[in-house]
Amino acid sequence: MCIFCKILNKEIPSYKIYEDEDFYAMLDISQATPGHTLVLPKKHITNIFDLPEDLASKLFVVVKKVSDMLKEKLGFNDLNILNNSGEVAGQTVMHLHIHIIPRYSKDEINLSPVEHEYNKELLEKVYAKITN
Repeated sequence: MCIFCKILNKEIPSYKIYEDEDFYAMLDISQATPGHTLVLPKKHITNIFDLPEDLASKLFVVVKKVSDMLKEKLGFNDLNILNNSGEVAGQTVMHLHIHIIPRYSKDEINLSPVEHEYNKELLEKVYAKITN
């Protein structure tokens, strides 16, 4: 049983900030910024690829609701919404979860995408693979 399932089964304590029939939101134990929250399905689902479509739409309604509540209570500037699906992508707990990371004007984290030079050839090859 994964650590998130143990939390959901109340075998491990957490700082719950939201719960409904399908989802649970709690503060991340390692706060990237104050208010860093995880939203996860109550059902064990490994990653985004295993998420049924009916739960996917509900998940982002919950992410929106929790984001709004955090912004109202904490007064941060902006936020990042992040999901790592699979080990290569950096997923460390193999139970689907969405990170809501509040951003404050002088915080020290950098989640900005790495900039690469424009490569028309590469774009056309990838586009052809996707559209054919």
